[in-house]
Amino acid sequence: MDREIEAINQSLSTTFAGDEFYDDEGEKAEAVRRWIRSVLHKIVHYKAQHHSYLNEAATTLQLALPQDIVIKNVLPFLELPSYTFEGEE
Repeated sequence: MDREIEAINQSLSTTFAGDEFYDDEGEKAEAVRRWIRSVLHKIVHYKAQHHSYLNEAATTLQLALPQDIVIKNVLPFLELPSYTFEGEE
């Protein structure tokens, strides 16, 4: 993520900011939008990957532990907060 932040910082330092007088949004706003979409896409991907690992771990735990222990004590600890990002299905 540090590389992503460094990349957008370098890009913005040489990108035209636009001109409010001519109602020109400039390239910086578009560059920031592209960067945000890219970061959100990665978050959605990592969240899906985490969910897949969670399902695999839950299956393994359900085979090894009594189900009431898994449901009450393990699964709530492993789940991500329920926040939906734009573009996420």
